[in-house]
Amino acid sequence: MTLRKAVLLGASIAAAGLAFASAAQAQNEQFIPGLIYRTGAYAPNGIPFANGVADYYALVNERDGGINGVKILYEECDTGYATDRGVECYERLKNKGPTGAAYVNPLSTGITFALTEKAPIDKIPVISMGYGRSESRDGSVFQWNFPLLGTYWSAADIIMQHIALKEGGFDKLKGKKIVLVYHDSPYGKEPIALLEQRAKMHGFTFTPMPVTHPGVEQKATWLQIRQNRPDYVLLWGWGVMNSTSIKEAAAVGFPRDKMFGVWWSGAEPDVRPAEGGAKGYHSAMLQHGAGQFGVHADLKKFLYDKGKGSAKWDEVGEVLYNRGLVNAMLGVESIRKAQTKFGNKPLTGEQVRWGIENLDLSAARLKELGFDGMLQPLKVTCQDHEGTRAGRVQQWDGAKWVVVSDWYQSDDKVLKPMVDAAAKKYAEEKKLTVRDCSKES
Repeated sequence: MTLRKAVLLGASIAAAGLAFASAAQAQNEQFIPGLIYRTGAYAPNGIPFANGVADYYALVNERDGGINGVKILYEECDTGYATDRGVECYERLKNKGPTGAAYVNPLSTGITFALTEKAPIDKIPVISMGYGRSESRDGSVFQWNFPLLGTYWSAADIIMQHIALKEGGFDKLKGKKIVLVYHDSPYGKEPIALLEQRAKMHGFTFTPMPVTHPGVEQKATWLQIRQNRPDYVLLWGWGVMNSTSIKEAAAVGFPRDKMFGVWWSGAEPDVRPAEGGAKGYHSAMLQHGAGQFGVHADLKKFLYDKGKGSAKWDEVGEVLYNRGLVNAMLGVESIRKAQTKFGNKPLTGEQVRWGIENLDLSAARLKELGFDGMLQPLKVTCQDHEGTRAGRVQQWDGAKWVVVSDWYQSDDKVLKPMVDAAAKKYAEEKKLTVRDCSKES
């Protein structure tokens, strides 16, 4: 399929001030590439996320005149969730704009893996919000990777904490059977190490069961689940795989309230196709859920009331749309932070990397930005490129997502030794010099 160098989201967005790379090469613009997918098997999930990203950049340009006067120049490239196409998109876009790409959001763990070795050479940071390499939270080794808000080890640990709480404690998991149905890709494989570690600690049987891309054929998997009768099923799917899993669970009579998806398996496109069969299904939350908050009032005023939004208004506030807003906001605030050191001008990726690594969003600042109620405070450091390890659990009631847990923090007594060991191994394999974060400022 031919790559779409620039997806025009309509004249309305162009009018909102969201410039694309085909526009005049203005010198006071910050270029941000968008690796997205509006086509292919993953489009139902990729489109709302991409709309949220595009709308937030448009809002910053329309409402604020850019980031401290620097307009955002944004161009999408459709990867179709394919790693090779993602790398090609990255190579096409990385040098655009007056200073090159500020950062890149791969929106794919596979693409993130591929770009991890390119980023230090090109000096372009990789923001993999809620995905990517779990050990890349270690900024002493992965200087250019930022898995903001949560890694897959954090997600799996939060889910296991919730299951343990339901059972009456981790000790009650002994003898239980837990299955992971996962997308057979780097993404789906990420939680396996954490779940294996938890199984050793608590004595439950863990069985990983891969599903081939794109995940529309799962009958054999779920017949095996029916035969083995596990106590819980964890779902690490994406796109059509998620709704297929839920439908197949219903078909074999596996209780949906015993299913727990990762936060990329917990959006409206994942449950609505299963209709009543999805009722009771759980998923982790990447902090935020569905709903409208302060930022949505500005979106309505500055974009949608003027016919300049990229989505339908009744889709604004759904889980993946909101995640796109959050993703774009974190990038914008990283640029804003970098401007405090390097000036209110277009910045290089290397300068923006400093901004991400020093990002500190307080509750007061999140409220100013209109994200109060969506996110908890976030503080990134040289050593900690994840910034926070908080999450909740939601449940589909047949019509909407309902938050059914308090906040959890992934257990660093379990995670940090895993991160340290994996990061050390990566540094040794790649012959990397490990930074001394105590000397960084």
